[in-house]
Amino acid sequence: MTDHEDWAQGDPLKEIPASVFADDDGSADAHLAQSLIRFSRGKAPLAEVVDSLAYARVLVPVVAEGEERVVGKHGVEQDHVASTGVVALQAPDGRMALPIFTDVDAMRAWNADARPIPAEGPRAALAAVAEGWSVLILNPGMETVLIPRPAVWALGKGEPWRPAVVDGAVVAEVRDAIADAIPVAGVVRAVDALPGRGAEVAVVLSLEPGLDRAGLDDAVRNVHEALAASAVIADRVDSLELRLATA
Repeated sequence: MTDHEDWAQGDPLKEIPASVFADDDGSADAHLAQSLIRFSRGKAPLAEVVDSLAYARVLVPVVAEGEERVVGKHGVEQDHVASTGVVALQAPDGRMALPIFTDVDAMRAWNADARPIPAEGPRAALAAVAEGWSVLILNPGMETVLIPRPAVWALGKGEPWRPAVVDGAVVAEVRDAIADAIPVAGVVRAVDALPGRGAEVAVVLSLEPGLDRAGLDDAVRNVHEALAASAVIADRVDSLELRLATA
C-alpha cells in the first residue's frame, strides 16, 4: 500500500450501520441514473457521473469465494475474490477494479448469485482503495463506465474531481516538467495536454525540425523521466501517452 492510500485502511463496507439503508428498495439513485443517461448520449462529461456518485447509493456485489465468472464481451473479467467476498474485475488494461451497480436488476443481470451490499459512492471508493484496486467499474455487463483512479481517490477523500485535461495544475505541471527535461532553447515549439486515444491524457510535444535521431531519442527519454517523476501527475492523471509532432 502506498502513502497515497494510507487514508483507506480498514474495511469500509463493514462500517455501515444497518439502519442507513433500511428502506432501500434496490432501485437506482435517480440523479445518478440521469447522469448515466446523459453521459451515454454524449451530453454530459464523466465528471458529472463522478459528482453524482459522491451522493448516490450503489451496490457492491459479494460472491462465494472461489466462484469464477468471465465477462469477456465487455472487456472485464473476474480475477479475484477478496476474503470479504468482494469481487475484483480485471479491466482491459490489466488493473484490478471493484464492480459497483446502480440497482439490483443490473447486478442480477451480471451475476444472479451475487449478494448486494449497499454503500455510498465514497464508501465504495474507499473499499476499492483498501483492497489495493485502482478503479471502479460501474454497471459491468451493461453500458459499462470505468471510473479512473484519480476520481476514485477523490471520491474516497470526499474531494471534487476534475479530469486531468481540464485541471490547470496538471497542464502547468506537464509544461514545467517538459521545460526542465528539454532546457535547450529553440527545440520545443508547443506542448499540449489533450484527451488521449488509449490513455486519459495525451501529451502532444511539438518540436522544431532539425533534431537528429540521437537528439530526438534523448529528448523523448528525458520527457518520459520528467513526467514519471512528477507527484502532481502521479496523483491526478490516470494514464498518460506521449505523442510527437514536428513543426
